[in-house]
Amino acid sequence: MNNKEFITDLASRTKLSSKEAASLASATVSAIIGELLEENSIFVPGFGTFEVKKKLERVLVNPTTKQKMLVPPKMTVNFKPNTSLKLRVKK
Repeated sequence: MNNKEFITDLASRTKLSSKEAASLASATVSAIIGELLEENSIFVPGFGTFEVKKKLERVLVNPTTKQKMLVPPKMTVNFKPNTSLKLRVKK
């Protein structure tokens, strides 16, 4: 499903116009991004949890040259699906 299909489906389910549905989707994504930038976790009932995790510094070895490289720490976004979502997808 691409963005246009998502907006059309959202509009039909909520009885909103396509423009209003696009605005709603955009506002939702912006709110989620804003919270993640502040390193807050977000729980969406029936869907799952988004959270920011810090990956620690680590050493990698290039298999061809055997050269060791240091990978700096970084922040990543992690999604953990809700148990009910996992069960619904399995069926």
